[in-house]
Amino acid sequence: MTIREMAEMREEEFLSRYASLSKNTRGRDVDEPPCDIRPAYQRDRDRILHCKSFRRLKHKTQVFLSPQGDHYRDRLTHTLEVSQIARTIAQALRLNESLTEAIAMGHDLGHTPFGHAGERVLDRVCPDGFVHCEQSIRVVERLEKKGRGLNLTWEVRDGILNHRSSGTPSTLEGKVVQLADKIAYINHDIDDAERAEIFREEEIPLEYRKILGSTIKERLNTMIHDIVSNSQDQPDIRQSAEIAQAMKNMRDFMFWNVYTNPKAKGEEIKAEHIVEALYYHYEDHMEDLPKEYQDMVTIKDESLSRVVCDYISGMTDQYAMAKYSEYFIPRPWNHL
Repeated sequence: MTIREMAEMREEEFLSRYASLSKNTRGRDVDEPPCDIRPAYQRDRDRILHCKSFRRLKHKTQVFLSPQGDHYRDRLTHTLEVSQIARTIAQALRLNESLTEAIAMGHDLGHTPFGHAGERVLDRVCPDGFVHCEQSIRVVERLEKKGRGLNLTWEVRDGILNHRSSGTPSTLEGKVVQLADKIAYINHDIDDAERAEIFREEEIPLEYRKILGSTIKERLNTMIHDIVSNSQDQPDIRQSAEIAQAMKNMRDFMFWNVYTNPKAKGEEIKAEHIVEALYYHYEDHMEDLPKEYQDMVTIKDESLSRVVCDYISGMTDQYAMAKYSEYFIPRPWNHL
């Protein structure tokens, strides 16, 4: 018996009857021999962790564009916080932690530079639209590994695709990540907004703080415990009505005070201009795309607009600004 098979036996003995067992996966698009050490979902987690798209998250905006300070979140630290929260919930509910972590690690792989500002632009200019969760699936299925993809299991891809509020994950692990994403960004965005002196803790409405708590630690504790207590030995992941409404109210508060605040988002118009200019440049100058992207159009018969979105959405903030400067900012003339 292999180490993997023993791990699968332990899952069957210990995990909840509602958990997703690694041995019961619906599999991969391309069959491949199983690992002798790692169950399927752990293997997926490792593939995501080691891929290039994951590493680029450290240079992509979460909320604050080019913040002056070392402690503001970026897309990578957001992903790690989602993963930590989701694993805590999954462990308490005896769900599959490896599946939960793989979904969490991969949920934002397709996010654009400059956060949701970049996503809005690509959704507006691309004829087929652009949604970052769908782009994350393109990353793991078609873009990583020079077009071979990561060949992840169906359950991981389902969780990544459906992590937004409008999605309906097929596994409880996917539903855990869906809520953990909200819990993470609400709390870390409050922390970053207070660091940026956009508001003080006392300015958060008292009725929200009475329910959720008056510190990051208290709010995380409240939200996580609420999910665990309401989902224990249940076939669904649930929140109490009181906590769910308080979270919605807190998000609305953040929307008006941070997500649309000129102090936090004032530079987004410039960022949107960069993304839009790059999109139209590559549509008019396909020869400026890397060869592997050109081949997607000429050999694999992908639409140029979709391939341009693939390339731009994979850029970091700094790389997008560098390419914009290369194409649109005049250089000093040098006769040498």
